Amino acid sequence: MNIDFSNIDGVIFDLDGTLVASELNFSVIKSHLGCPAEGDILVHIDSLADKQLQQQAHQYILDQELADAQNAAWLETGKWLVETVADRQLPMAIVTRNSIAATRLKISNNSIPIDLVVTREDAPPKPNPSALLSVARRWNIPPARCLYVGDFIYDQQAAQRAGMQFLMV
Repeated sequence: MNIDFSNIDGVIFDLDGTLVASELNFSVIKSHLGCPAEGDILVHIDSLADKQLQQQAHQYILDQELADAQNAAWLETGKWLVETVADRQLPMAIVTRNSIAATRLKISNNSIPIDLVVTREDAPPKPNPSALLSVARRWNIPPARCLYVGDFIYDQQAAQRAGMQFLMV
């Protein structure tokens, strides 16, 4: 993989499927929650009228994420990308739709050397670009000079909406 860093001043990574492996079975999770196959799980949960059902659904997602986090290991490409960016001494961040608890566990278990982390508890989840834009503001780097690295259409959509460069892995 060859990346031209000449127009990149900071790199933001997705977590699952980008830096670490994930065994979350979204088809099973969606089925359990009554979410349409093509629907967004988090949007579906927020649309539930019953607050108790919403709370139970959020707890179910959290339980699935925490179980997945126990065994999540570095992906070879993700590790190489982080090492490459670190060698270039560029700032790095993680923006994920994961919970903070599962994210912290994955970062800790894999000694991922990234301190700036934005989860769904911190900002609206992707494809909303808010989290990406908040990182660029914090770094004082124009969004166009940031690279977002991800593995899913929501990552690409968030990067495009934020005016950032995007790398699909």
